[in-house]
Amino acid sequence: MSISWLQAGLLGLFACLCSNSCMAGQAVGNYTIGRPLVGGLICGLILGNVPLGIACGVATQLVYIALVTPGGTVAADVRAISYIGIPLAMVAISSRGLNPFSSDAANLAKSLGTLVGTVGSVLFYAVAFMNLIWQAFGWKDIEKNKLNRLYGVNFGWPWISHLCFSFIPTVLMTHFGAQAVTALRNALPMDGVPMKTLFTVGAMLPCVGIAILLRQIVNTSVDFIPFLVGFTLAASLHLNLVSITVVSLLFAMIFYEVEMAQGSNNNGSSTAAASASDDDEEEEDI
Repeated sequence: MSISWLQAGLLGLFACLCSNSCMAGQAVGNYTIGRPLVGGLICGLILGNVPLGIACGVATQLVYIALVTPGGTVAADVRAISYIGIPLAMVAISSRGLNPFSSDAANLAKSLGTLVGTVGSVLFYAVAFMNLIWQAFGWKDIEKNKLNRLYGVNFGWPWISHLCFSFIPTVLMTHFGAQAVTALRNALPMDGVPMKTLFTVGAMLPCVGIAILLRQIVNTSVDFIPFLVGFTLAASLHLNLVSITVVSLLFAMIFYEVEMAQGSNNNGSSTAAASASDDDEEEEDI
Protein backbone atom coordinates (compact mmCIF):
# COMPACT_ATOMS: atom_id res chain seq x y z
CA MET A 1 0.00 0.00 0.00
CA SER A 2 1.19 3.51 -0.85
CA ILE A 3 -0.26 6.95 -0.20
CA SER A 4 -0.56 9.27 -3.19
CA TRP A 5 -0.35 13.05 -3.07
CA LEU A 6 -4.13 13.30 -3.45
CA GLN A 7 -4.76 10.92 -0.57
CA ALA A 8 -2.17 12.72 1.55
CA GLY A 9 -3.88 16.03 0.73
CA LEU A 10 -7.26 14.69 1.88
CA LEU A 11 -5.69 13.43 5.09
CA GLY A 12 -4.14 16.87 5.63
CA LEU A 13 -7.51 18.54 5.04
CA PHE A 14 -9.19 16.40 7.69
CA ALA A 15 -6.31 17.10 10.06
CA CYS A 16 -7.03 20.82 9.61
CA LEU A 17 -10.76 20.34 10.13
CA CYS A 18 -10.04 18.57 13.41
CA SER A 19 -7.72 21.32 14.55
CA ASN A 20 -9.50 24.44 13.32
CA SER A 21 -12.59 25.09 15.43
CA CYS A 22 -13.83 27.76 13.01
CA MET A 23 -14.61 25.07 10.41
CA ALA A 24 -15.93 21.80 11.81
CA GLY A 25 -16.18 23.11 15.37
CA GLN A 26 -15.16 21.44 18.61
CA ALA A 27 -18.07 19.00 18.80
CA VAL A 28 -17.83 17.74 15.21
CA GLY A 29 -14.14 18.39 14.60
CA ASN A 30 -12.10 17.77 17.71
CA TYR A 31 -14.42 15.42 19.57
CA THR A 32 -15.81 13.43 16.62
CA ILE A 33 -13.81 13.17 13.41
CA GLY A 34 -10.63 13.92 15.33
CA ARG A 35 -10.90 10.78 17.45
CA PRO A 36 -9.06 7.65 16.25
CA LEU A 37 -12.27 5.59 16.28
CA VAL A 38 -13.86 7.85 13.66
CA GLY A 39 -10.57 8.82 12.03
CA GLY A 40 -9.86 5.17 11.28
CA LEU A 41 -13.08 4.97 9.25
CA ILE A 42 -12.22 8.15 7.33
CA CYS A 43 -8.67 6.94 6.68
CA GLY A 44 -10.05 3.63 5.47
CA LEU A 45 -12.35 5.43 3.03
CA ILE A 46 -9.53 7.63 1.73
CA LEU A 47 -6.99 4.81 1.37
CA GLY A 48 -9.53 2.30 0.04
CA ASN A 49 -9.37 -0.24 2.88
CA VAL A 50 -12.20 0.39 5.32
CA PRO A 51 -11.82 -2.81 7.44
CA LEU A 52 -8.12 -2.13 8.01
CA GLY A 53 -8.77 1.52 8.84
CA ILE A 54 -11.48 0.66 11.37
CA ALA A 55 -9.27 -2.02 12.96
CA CYS A 56 -6.41 0.45 13.38
CA GLY A 57 -8.77 3.10 14.72
CA VAL A 58 -10.29 0.78 17.32
CA ALA A 59 -6.87 -0.43 18.48
CA THR A 60 -5.52 3.11 18.78
CA GLN A 61 -8.63 4.53 20.46
CA LEU A 62 -8.18 2.13 23.36
CA VAL A 63 -4.91 3.83 24.28
CA TYR A 64 -6.47 7.31 24.30
CA ILE A 65 -9.94 6.37 25.56
CA ALA A 66 -9.70 8.76 28.52
CA LEU A 67 -7.40 11.45 27.11
CA VAL A 68 -8.50 14.99 27.98
CA THR A 69 -6.81 18.36 27.45
CA PRO A 70 -7.48 20.43 30.58
CA GLY A 71 -6.27 23.99 30.27
CA GLY A 72 -4.72 23.34 26.88
CA THR A 73 -2.30 20.75 28.30
CA VAL A 74 -1.76 18.21 25.51
CA ALA A 75 0.20 15.03 26.22
CA ALA A 76 -0.56 13.62 22.77
CA ASP A 77 -2.45 15.04 19.82
CA VAL A 78 -5.12 12.52 18.84
CA ARG A 79 -5.73 14.39 15.57
CA ALA A 80 -2.18 13.63 14.47
CA ILE A 81 -2.71 10.05 15.61
CA SER A 82 -5.87 9.78 13.53
CA TYR A 83 -4.56 11.21 10.26
CA ILE A 84 -0.83 10.50 10.45
CA GLY A 85 -0.43 7.51 12.74
CA ILE A 86 -3.34 5.43 11.47
CA PRO A 87 -2.45 5.82 7.75
CA LEU A 88 1.18 4.86 8.46
CA ALA A 89 -0.02 1.93 10.55
CA MET A 90 -2.24 0.80 7.69
CA VAL A 91 0.74 0.90 5.33
CA ALA A 92 2.93 -1.03 7.79
CA ILE A 93 0.30 -3.71 8.35
CA SER A 94 -0.40 -4.10 4.62
CA SER A 95 3.28 -4.22 3.68
CA ARG A 96 3.92 -7.00 6.18
CA GLY A 97 0.85 -8.97 5.16
CA LEU A 98 -0.62 -9.08 8.65
CA ASN A 99 -4.22 -9.93 9.35
CA PRO A 100 -5.93 -6.58 10.13
CA PHE A 101 -7.79 -8.17 13.03
CA SER A 102 -4.82 -9.98 14.55
CA SER A 103 -3.13 -8.99 17.79
CA ASP A 104 0.15 -8.25 15.99
CA ALA A 105 -1.60 -5.77 13.69
CA ALA A 106 -3.30 -4.07 16.65
CA ASN A 107 -0.05 -3.82 18.61
CA LEU A 108 1.76 -2.36 15.61
CA ALA A 109 -0.99 0.22 15.11
CA LYS A 110 -0.89 1.24 18.77
CA SER A 111 2.90 1.62 18.73
CA LEU A 112 2.97 3.81 15.62
CA GLY A 113 0.01 5.86 16.81
CA THR A 114 1.63 6.61 20.14
CA LEU A 115 4.88 7.65 18.47
CA VAL A 116 3.09 10.05 16.12
CA GLY A 117 0.93 11.36 18.96
CA THR A 118 4.02 12.70 20.70
CA VAL A 119 5.14 14.41 17.49
CA GLY A 120 1.63 15.79 17.03
CA SER A 121 1.74 17.54 20.40
CA VAL A 122 4.65 19.64 19.07
CA LEU A 123 2.54 20.62 16.05
CA PHE A 124 -0.37 21.48 18.36
CA TYR A 125 1.71 23.94 20.37
CA ALA A 126 3.19 25.36 17.17
CA VAL A 127 -0.32 26.17 15.93
CA ALA A 128 -1.24 27.69 19.29
CA PHE A 129 1.90 29.84 19.29
CA MET A 130 1.30 31.13 15.78
CA ASN A 131 -2.32 31.93 16.60
CA LEU A 132 -1.03 34.36 19.24
CA ILE A 133 0.17 36.55 16.38
CA TRP A 134 -3.35 36.82 14.99
CA GLN A 135 -4.65 37.57 18.47
CA ALA A 136 -2.23 40.49 18.67
CA PHE A 137 -3.68 41.77 15.38
CA GLY A 138 -7.14 41.44 16.89
CA TRP A 139 -6.28 43.52 19.95
CA LYS A 140 -4.94 46.29 17.72
CA ASP A 141 -8.16 46.22 15.69
CA ILE A 142 -10.16 46.54 18.90
CA GLU A 143 -8.09 49.52 20.01
CA LYS A 144 -8.70 51.18 16.63
CA ASN A 145 -12.42 50.27 16.82
CA LYS A 146 -12.17 48.19 13.64
CA LEU A 147 -14.39 45.40 14.90
CA ASN A 148 -15.25 44.14 11.42
CA ARG A 149 -11.69 42.85 11.09
CA LEU A 150 -12.17 40.44 13.97
CA TYR A 151 -13.81 37.98 11.59
CA GLY A 152 -10.44 37.52 9.93
CA VAL A 153 -8.80 36.91 13.30
CA ASN A 154 -11.34 34.23 14.20
CA PHE A 155 -12.04 32.59 10.83
CA GLY A 156 -9.33 33.64 8.38
CA TRP A 157 -5.83 33.99 9.77
CA PRO A 158 -5.85 30.70 11.76
CA TRP A 159 -5.95 28.84 8.45
CA ILE A 160 -2.38 30.02 7.86
CA SER A 161 -1.34 28.42 11.15
CA HIS A 162 -3.03 25.15 10.25
CA LEU A 163 -1.61 25.25 6.74
CA CYS A 164 1.91 25.50 8.17
CA PHE A 165 1.61 23.08 11.09
CA SER A 166 -1.34 20.81 10.28
CA PHE A 167 -1.82 20.44 6.53
CA ILE A 168 1.77 20.48 5.24
CA PRO A 169 3.24 18.19 7.97
CA THR A 170 0.39 15.72 7.52
CA VAL A 171 0.81 15.62 3.75
CA LEU A 172 4.59 15.19 3.92
CA MET A 173 4.59 12.66 6.75
CA THR A 174 1.87 10.48 5.24
CA HIS A 175 3.26 10.53 1.68
CA PHE A 176 6.96 10.10 2.38
CA GLY A 177 6.40 8.27 5.65
CA ALA A 178 4.50 5.56 3.80
CA GLN A 179 7.50 5.03 1.55
CA ALA A 180 9.79 4.89 4.58
CA VAL A 181 7.55 2.36 6.32
CA THR A 182 7.51 0.21 3.22
CA ALA A 183 11.31 0.42 2.96
CA LEU A 184 11.65 -0.72 6.58
CA ARG A 185 9.79 -3.91 5.76
CA ASN A 186 13.00 -5.61 4.65
CA ALA A 187 15.24 -3.87 7.15
CA LEU A 188 13.17 -4.98 10.15
CA PRO A 189 12.08 -8.63 9.88
CA MET A 190 9.09 -9.84 11.83
CA ASP A 191 11.17 -12.11 14.07
CA GLY A 192 13.73 -9.40 14.81
CA VAL A 193 14.22 -7.62 18.11
CA PRO A 194 12.89 -4.19 16.93
CA MET A 195 9.57 -5.59 15.72
CA LYS A 196 9.14 -7.78 18.79
CA THR A 197 9.79 -4.71 20.92
CA LEU A 198 7.11 -2.77 19.06
CA PHE A 199 4.61 -5.59 19.51
CA THR A 200 5.42 -5.89 23.22
CA VAL A 201 5.12 -2.16 23.86
CA GLY A 202 1.93 -1.98 21.81
CA ALA A 203 0.37 -4.77 23.86
CA MET A 204 0.96 -2.81 27.09
CA LEU A 205 -0.17 0.61 25.86
CA PRO A 206 -3.94 0.02 26.39
CA CYS A 207 -3.18 -0.30 30.10
CA VAL A 208 -2.34 3.41 30.08
CA GLY A 209 -5.73 4.40 28.67
CA ILE A 210 -7.61 2.08 31.02
CA ALA A 211 -5.62 3.36 34.01
CA ILE A 212 -6.46 6.98 33.16
CA LEU A 213 -10.12 6.03 32.81
CA LEU A 214 -10.07 4.27 36.19
CA ARG A 215 -8.63 7.35 37.89
CA GLN A 216 -11.66 9.31 36.69
CA ILE A 217 -14.46 6.88 37.60
CA VAL A 218 -13.15 4.85 40.56
CA ASN A 219 -13.32 6.52 43.96
CA THR A 220 -13.61 3.47 46.21
CA SER A 221 -12.66 -0.18 45.86
CA VAL A 222 -16.33 -1.10 45.37
CA ASP A 223 -16.37 0.92 42.13
CA PHE A 224 -14.16 -1.71 40.52
CA ILE A 225 -17.00 -4.25 40.57
CA PRO A 226 -19.18 -2.80 37.75
CA PHE A 227 -16.06 -1.89 35.80
CA LEU A 228 -14.84 -5.50 35.82
CA VAL A 229 -18.24 -6.91 34.83
CA GLY A 230 -17.55 -6.17 31.16
CA PHE A 231 -14.26 -8.08 31.20
CA THR A 232 -15.92 -10.96 33.02
CA LEU A 233 -18.75 -11.18 30.49
CA ALA A 234 -16.31 -11.02 27.58
CA ALA A 235 -14.07 -13.74 29.04
CA SER A 236 -16.71 -16.14 30.36
CA LEU A 237 -19.68 -15.67 28.04
CA HIS A 238 -17.73 -14.48 24.98
CA LEU A 239 -20.04 -11.52 24.46
CA ASN A 240 -19.17 -8.86 21.93
CA LEU A 241 -18.89 -5.15 22.65
CA VAL A 242 -22.47 -4.44 21.57
CA SER A 243 -23.90 -6.93 24.07
CA ILE A 244 -21.65 -5.65 26.85
CA THR A 245 -22.72 -2.10 26.06
CA VAL A 246 -26.36 -3.06 26.52
CA VAL A 247 -25.54 -4.58 29.91
CA SER A 248 -23.59 -1.44 30.87
CA LEU A 249 -26.63 0.68 30.00
CA LEU A 250 -28.63 -1.41 32.47
CA PHE A 251 -26.08 -0.69 35.20
CA ALA A 252 -26.08 3.01 34.26
CA MET A 253 -29.86 3.19 34.62
CA ILE A 254 -29.73 1.43 38.00
CA PHE A 255 -27.08 3.82 39.34
CA TYR A 256 -29.00 6.77 37.95
CA GLU A 257 -32.21 5.74 39.65
CA VAL A 258 -30.40 5.13 42.94
CA GLU A 259 -28.72 8.55 42.80
CA MET A 260 -32.02 10.26 41.99
CA ALA A 261 -33.77 8.44 44.84
CA GLN A 262 -31.03 9.45 47.28
CA GLY A 263 -31.19 13.03 46.05
CA SER A 264 -34.96 13.22 46.55
CA ASN A 265 -34.68 11.74 50.04
CA ASN A 266 -31.98 14.21 50.99
CA ASN A 267 -34.06 17.09 49.67
CA GLY A 268 -37.09 15.88 51.60
CA SER A 269 -35.17 15.52 54.87
CA SER A 270 -33.52 18.92 54.42
CA THR A 271 -36.93 20.48 53.73
CA ALA A 272 -38.41 18.88 56.86
CA ALA A 273 -35.45 20.04 58.94
CA ALA A 274 -35.79 23.56 57.56
CA SER A 275 -39.50 23.67 58.38
CA ALA A 276 -38.82 22.40 61.88
CA SER A 277 -36.19 25.07 62.40
CA ASP A 278 -38.65 27.68 61.15
CA ASP A 279 -41.21 26.49 63.71
CA ASP A 280 -38.60 26.74 66.46
CA GLU A 281 -37.70 30.23 65.37
CA GLU A 282 -41.39 31.23 65.37
CA GLU A 283 -41.84 29.82 68.88
CA GLU A 284 -38.78 31.69 70.08
CA ASP A 285 -40.10 34.89 68.54
CA ILE A 286 -43.41 34.43 70.30
